[in-house]
Amino acid sequence: MKDIVGNVNRRAFLKAGAAVGGGVLASGMPLSQAIWAAEGKLLKARSYNDVSTFDPGFYSEYVGLDVANCVFSKLIRRKPGSEWRWELEAAEKIEQVDPTHIRFRLKKGIKFTGGYGELTANDVKFSFERVIKHKSAAAVDWGTLDRVEVEDDYTGVIVFKAPFVPAWIVSLPFGVGHIVSEDAVMKATGDGSSFGLKPPAFSGPYVLADFKKSQYVLLTRNPDWSGPKPGFDEIRIIVITDDKTAERAYQAGDIDFTRISLDSLATLKSNAPADTKIEEYPGLSYTWIGMNMEHPKLKDINVRKAIQWAINVPQILKVAYAGQAEVATGTIAPGIVGHRDKALVPPEGDLTKAKEFLEKAGVNELTLTIDCLNDSTYATVAQTVQAQLSQIGITVEVNAQDAGSFWTIGMESEGGRWKDMQLVVNNFSSQPDPYYYTSWFVKAQVGIWNWERFSSDRFDELNAKAITIEDPAERAKLYYEMQDLMEESGAYRFLTNGAWPVMYRSTHVQAATLPDGSPLFLNFMPV
Repeated sequence: MKDIVGNVNRRAFLKAGAAVGGGVLASGMPLSQAIWAAEGKLLKARSYNDVSTFDPGFYSEYVGLDVANCVFSKLIRRKPGSEWRWELEAAEKIEQVDPTHIRFRLKKGIKFTGGYGELTANDVKFSFERVIKHKSAAAVDWGTLDRVEVEDDYTGVIVFKAPFVPAWIVSLPFGVGHIVSEDAVMKATGDGSSFGLKPPAFSGPYVLADFKKSQYVLLTRNPDWSGPKPGFDEIRIIVITDDKTAERAYQAGDIDFTRISLDSLATLKSNAPADTKIEEYPGLSYTWIGMNMEHPKLKDINVRKAIQWAINVPQILKVAYAGQAEVATGTIAPGIVGHRDKALVPPEGDLTKAKEFLEKAGVNELTLTIDCLNDSTYATVAQTVQAQLSQIGITVEVNAQDAGSFWTIGMESEGGRWKDMQLVVNNFSSQPDPYYYTSWFVKAQVGIWNWERFSSDRFDELNAKAITIEDPAERAKLYYEMQDLMEESGAYRFLTNGAWPVMYRSTHVQAATLPDGSPLFLNFMPV
């Protein structure tokens, strides 16, 4: 299993939504000037982050995949609804032959634009293997992939070195499962590497008609598409990174679908804009307080446990998340295999126990720093922790940073700042498989994304074994133990898996979302 991922792309991938006030309005151009006159059926939606690449094999944030889902094809795709399910897309048939082989047969007649011909099994092989060959940050999504064997133009076999259970819920229906034209990409790049923001050919119901970085993406119908007709003639995705700004744009009529902030949720629910439907979804991300186990001030496990027990999680969520987010029991979100019923340390903590741990450590007048993103939510989390730790005699200095600085703190490749990092408010995006919640904390990730420098042979053994087990109940037991090991180290205080409320104009659009509220624009329909 490939555990080490590229720094730059993963950094961008995780900082989605962190910037405030970006997009069209921040550029100084009125949003109304960015909206074209509607011709035919038009979907106007908001993207909460800028797109850094349209190449799904090298994706660095999820919003780029919102576009990829519309302009490229996959063997299977995710279905909207309240459960994580998939359905056939480019594949006419697909089956797990044995634990390490998946056979597929393609539908005939799927065409690439630009005269690049029909989508074939050779394109599937090229698309999947290039992710590994060129060491994409997204290669972790393919796990133990070895190769794709082509049997004929429409049939092939995906071969794994070892069983990889997440293939069906992550690899195939998500980012790296998209199929691109081998001929078009080789012509554009010369070696099959990332084509970045310039896709050379499309095979989906839409094509990328226009794009202006940090402002908008325009999709129009693909004239070469012979499949079912999509609901809208055009999809216009406006980049607005700040939730509050997006809420104002929605009320002005500039967009018809957007994510909303948790601190606005109660107000909007009680006084929703006209013809608006508000839906609430559980989050897949995970937010926690991490501690650098190798820092001299935090080497003693008793100090780390004192901090764990002094942190009152419900209090943090009430202040920073307006009481709209649920307490996390570990990294793994509710509804995902391996979600624990409860954490080892109770959510409210216990100041008496915290003080007892400090006494064991023989520590007095401890001063620490806590790093966080320069974002209102994370800054509030840090400030609340600062107040809570003061109750046991620990003084904390809050160090809020912009995304570019923050996402390099624990990386050895970016210099020696990791040595000075002490406490950190961290948040990772995730996927609906437990593999995505644990793989960043193995020993190979120390100094990359494992900023706590947590090191456990047992954890690594369980992480490698868990991806090979099909039975959910048996698989869950391994993830329970992995989260126990993280918490027992004293280096983690789990906070929340977040929430994802959205609102949309019910007179204009029938939205289609995944169980976490993520939009599937291809499935949106006009009213």
